[in-house]
Amino acid sequence: MALSDLLYPDNPKRKQELIHLHQELLECMSTNFRATNELVGVLNEHLGCTITHIQMRKSSTVKENCDIIIQVMSEIQHQVQKIDSDMKEKLEPVLYQKLYDIKEPELEKIAIAQKVFSIILGEATSTAGMVAIKLLGSNLITFTVSKLISLLAQIGASVLGGISITIVGLGIEMILHAILGAVEKNQLLTAVRSYEKHLAEFKAASEKYQRAIHEVTSLVRQQVQ
Repeated sequence: MALSDLLYPDNPKRKQELIHLHQELLECMSTNFRATNELVGVLNEHLGCTITHIQMRKSSTVKENCDIIIQVMSEIQHQVQKIDSDMKEKLEPVLYQKLYDIKEPELEKIAIAQKVFSIILGEATSTAGMVAIKLLGSNLITFTVSKLISLLAQIGASVLGGISITIVGLGIEMILHAILGAVEKNQLLTAVRSYEKHLAEFKAASEKYQRAIHEVTSLVRQQVQ
C-alpha cells in the first residue's frame, strides 16, 4: 500500500472513483463523435455541405479531442447559419417569415425550403427541405450545440484536458499520474469533485445533443424508405 494511502485511508476509494469517472467521460465523448458524424453525413448528403467527418484520436489528449469536436460543431453552426442566410436572400420576406411561424403547417415550410434548395443545388428532394426546417426550427444549433461547445472548452481547459485518451488501458497508477501530475494525492477529493461537476453537466448536454440529432436522422431514414 502506498504511503499516501496509509495517511489518507479514503484514497483507494477515491482512485477508483476517479478512474471510473474518466472512463465515463471518454465514453460520452466517443458517443458525441458518432452522433456528430451522423449529422455531418445528413448535411453533406442532403444539403450540399462538405463538412469533414471526425475521428477520436486515441493518441491525443482529452483537450485535443475536445478541440476536434468543437471545430466541427462550429462548422455545423456556420453551415446552418448560411442556410438561413440563403433562405432569407432567395425568399420573399413573407415566405421567409413563414419558415419560423409556429402556426404554419410543417409540410408547407418543407415545400418552401425545398424550392430554395432546388435553386441552390440544382435539384433537391423533400428530404433536403425537411432537414433544413428541422435544423432551423429547433434549438439544436441555437442552444444545444452552443452549450456543448462551451462545456467541451471548459473540460479542455481543466485538469482533465492534459490526460491522454489511451491512458485508460495503462493501469490505475498510470492514470492517476496522468490526471494528477504534480498535484499531491491527498487532493484526490478535489479532483474527483471537479470530474463529477464537469461530467454531470457534460452528460446532460450530450444527451440533449444526441436526442436532437437522432430526431433528424430518424426523419431522414423514414423519408428514404
